[in-house]
Amino acid sequence: MKKAKMGCLALLLLAAAVCCTGPVLLAAAARSRTSPDGAGIDAAAAGIPPRMLAAYLTGASQINLYVPDCKEMRWQVLAGIARVESNHAAGRTIGAGGDITPVITGPRLDGSGAGGNTTAIRDTDNGQWDGDTEYERAVGPFQFLPETFRAYGKDGNRDGVTSPHNADDAATAAAVYLCGNGRNLGDREQLRAAIHTYNRSWAYVDDVVSGIDRYDALGRNPQIPSGNAGAVIQAALAQQGLPYSWGGGNARGPSTGICCSPGGQDGRTVNGFDCSGLTLFAYAQAGINLPRTAAAQAGAGRRIPASAGVAALLPGDLVFYGYSPTNDSTIHHVGIYLGDGQMINAPRPGKPVRVDPVTALPDYAGGARLL
Repeated sequence: MKKAKMGCLALLLLAAAVCCTGPVLLAAAARSRTSPDGAGIDAAAAGIPPRMLAAYLTGASQINLYVPDCKEMRWQVLAGIARVESNHAAGRTIGAGGDITPVITGPRLDGSGAGGNTTAIRDTDNGQWDGDTEYERAVGPFQFLPETFRAYGKDGNRDGVTSPHNADDAATAAAVYLCGNGRNLGDREQLRAAIHTYNRSWAYVDDVVSGIDRYDALGRNPQIPSGNAGAVIQAALAQQGLPYSWGGGNARGPSTGICCSPGGQDGRTVNGFDCSGLTLFAYAQAGINLPRTAAAQAGAGRRIPASAGVAALLPGDLVFYGYSPTNDSTIHHVGIYLGDGQMINAPRPGKPVRVDPVTALPDYAGGARLL
């Protein structure tokens, strides 16, 4: 049994068998400038808050759960819409779970001409989302009318609440809306037609497309594979933004954990995932039952040694970190490989589930292939 500095306390292993990143790794595991889109995009270069960028990828990654025939939905399309509608929720605070405060509401649609509206739209949500019980206002970073969001809204962050004021929920709803019955958004004309349904102005379409083109030039989404590997990756990506919880997460989703991590977090007060809880959940969505700890998960499937390098990994593989790369008992952290040198993981207390480069931690210990 290893000492506490290795990230797995003996007492906690006996009590709940969890994993974490120990204090000696905190500096090395600090967030790189790579944005959470899984494609090596610098959020600052894109001009998008990192948490909004994560929401766009979450929305794009879930589209085939709702519109199986949709093709080429990508974060750039969602970012192009949200840039015009809210400038990526500019001036607002975006919480780890995606909630935006203060909420974003558009002009009152009372037909007065203010804000460009000339057609009155009476209230449909009793002010639930827009705070107006007489007339409608567009809401959230994607500026949905409440009635439209009721029709297309999805629980993008899987927290049991569907709200246009949550970045993940709104981005997923926008993806579903734009895909219609199954558009191919890689086709320029179908893309323009989809955007035109969002706002029936060709000047609007041109503005949105110009943004999409700029974002496309920065890079593409990681290619999410089909089959079980895709199911695992999509399940994990959908948890982006959920908090780290020491001992949290199970096959059903996020949960409260236990006390206390080497950094002092009391997981009993946090609903979320630790590193092995996230991998356990994601693999469960493909019908694969993993052990609870990172070290035990290293014994599942076919082991890929660290000496083979990151190039030996395939999307969906587990990625491990340990103090001795050839000794699985020293493994303290695990993630899921996305491709392009990126992984999704629950990094450590205080940091949400997110996409990081495989090089974010210094002691890469290889991977395991179960798919």
